[in-house]
Amino acid sequence: MTSGHQPALAPPPLDGVHASRLRLPQGPWRSLLAGLHAHFPQVSRSIWEHRFAAGKILDEASRVLPANTAYRPGTLVYYYREVPAEAEIDEVEEVLYADEHLLVADKPHGLPVVPAGSRVRQTLLARLVRRFDNPHLAPLHRIDRDTAGLVLFSTNPRSRAAYHALFAKRMIDKRYLAIALALDEQTWPLSRRSRLERGEPFFRMHEVDGLSNSETRIEPVAKHGQHWSYALSPITGRKHQLRVHMSALGAPICGDCLYPQIVEPDANQPANPLQLLAQSLSFIDPISQRAKSFRSNRRLLLAQQ
Repeated sequence: MTSGHQPALAPPPLDGVHASRLRLPQGPWRSLLAGLHAHFPQVSRSIWEHRFAAGKILDEASRVLPANTAYRPGTLVYYYREVPAEAEIDEVEEVLYADEHLLVADKPHGLPVVPAGSRVRQTLLARLVRRFDNPHLAPLHRIDRDTAGLVLFSTNPRSRAAYHALFAKRMIDKRYLAIALALDEQTWPLSRRSRLERGEPFFRMHEVDGLSNSETRIEPVAKHGQHWSYALSPITGRKHQLRVHMSALGAPICGDCLYPQIVEPDANQPANPLQLLAQSLSFIDPISQRAKSFRSNRRLLLAQQ
């Protein structure tokens, strides 16, 4: 069955890129142009004027708004950003499964799932929207840009809430594979529990004192001399959780440029990808009530030997 609630649909993507949305805050501005420019001062007024002239500012019914539209706090507006030239990411994702409700993609290292920073078109979401001509695609969870492997997408807004509930209720089994330094003298399987909060710089996480909000189950699956392959099962889904937990145990994941410390790339040396793979997903499908299980076809460097 599907949810009876049908969420409002956003405007369709342009060349695979979704519109951004903003619920207008309180403010004294008379026109929408003035309000948007004030809210985003880093974007010049001329750029906002160009967006209005190009029909890139819309209301929640996807109707084009003129620049002199009255500013009304609480109103939902959509806008399309300019997409600068982006360096192509050569590796291509593999689609392992697709039906009227779900799509499962197996992504390479280095490809963001959703737009972030300078990456807008070269993202897994934008690629799949263009490839399947489905503006309703939405990721049900995220994995780091540096991590390879499985990402589950909703293809249908009407059934999306049922699949989101799998993650919220921890009814989906996620397993990762990582290569890291050997951890001797441990009792396996090991559960790492800690409190994770944002650190410095803002994009890093760190462990702090306090009630734990993250948990990872860790177990070695193969030994390669000083490096082992580990099965990692995140019980919770905090940002960079697996990377922080392995680093805190004294076994940072091979190729990690953020933990335990930031490592600046060497222009004279080829970069080694993070040896972390979202390897498998298993769950009972809330629509069909059948068991579904997916496994990545990708391999980590040491695991290839």
